[in-house]
Amino acid sequence: MDVPMQNDQAMTRDSLYGTAAESTYAGITSFMRRRYSRDLRGVDVAVSGVPFDTATSNRPGARFGPRGIRAASTGIAWERHWPWAFDPFDHLAVVDYGDCDFDYGSPQTIPESIEAHAGRILESGSAMLTFGGDHFISYPLLKAHARKHGTLSLIHFDAHSDTWPDEEGKRVDHGTMFWHAAREGLVDPARSVQIGLRTTNDDHMGFQVLDARQVHRRGCEAIVEAIRARVGDNPVYLTFDIDCLDPAFAPGTGTPVCGGLSTVQALEILGGLRGINLVGMDVVEVAPAYDHADVTSLAAATLAMEMLCLYAARHKVDL
Repeated sequence: MDVPMQNDQAMTRDSLYGTAAESTYAGITSFMRRRYSRDLRGVDVAVSGVPFDTATSNRPGARFGPRGIRAASTGIAWERHWPWAFDPFDHLAVVDYGDCDFDYGSPQTIPESIEAHAGRILESGSAMLTFGGDHFISYPLLKAHARKHGTLSLIHFDAHSDTWPDEEGKRVDHGTMFWHAAREGLVDPARSVQIGLRTTNDDHMGFQVLDARQVHRRGCEAIVEAIRARVGDNPVYLTFDIDCLDPAFAPGTGTPVCGGLSTVQALEILGGLRGINLVGMDVVEVAPAYDHADVTSLAAATLAMEMLCLYAARHKVDL
């Protein structure tokens, strides 16, 4: 009896749509077994990695984040994402576009390379789901997205504000990029929110802060309501630094901070944002070397799927 070939769907998949089972322990590890392709005709979302960690403090290794997230995703790629009532891959044509290329020996040229990479994808009409890499990559990504969509609302999950000043404007740094983004009008702090913070910064530049203790004390439903009230129907860029999660849930990051969100809380909050005008998204600072069980990469892959569901719910699925 002939059995249809299911392995290596990253190469053999006939359609950009749908979910089909494949051996979780074998095959080419594209994100969620999507086809690897640089042909963006008819593509709704291009998944891309930026393997960059020049600026990550304390523990290097986030350059392996895109690889780790893809590998972990194969364990959840065989059925519809729970608890959503639809499969985003039934509604979205999604490809794995591969990784952004840059010259690691010329770090000051990397931001331009990332922005150009994103620009090519966005000009095709596809949206982006990006994996990092340290959080700095969100800055050139925001530049490309703001050029297409105008000033954005930022929904930012993190342990750190990343709004520390850089008056000279020369640092390629994962702690200053949203300072620059606000100053340059890429994001509107008055319509933006930061969730899960638990490090000191006396100037949040007008961003609303729902810190980790507020999440724990107020509960997920109240946090969802606050986020919705803040961003309204503005075009939203959603960025999730995996160190927003407590190290108990995500030890594989370069910048762990105790007291963070659980994976359950993060998923509950994201799931509650159904209907927001999501136009771009990333998951960053996964450093697999510090997590032998790969729970951090698995959390990142699951959060990324939640983002795809949010995108489909806004742009493809009748609410």
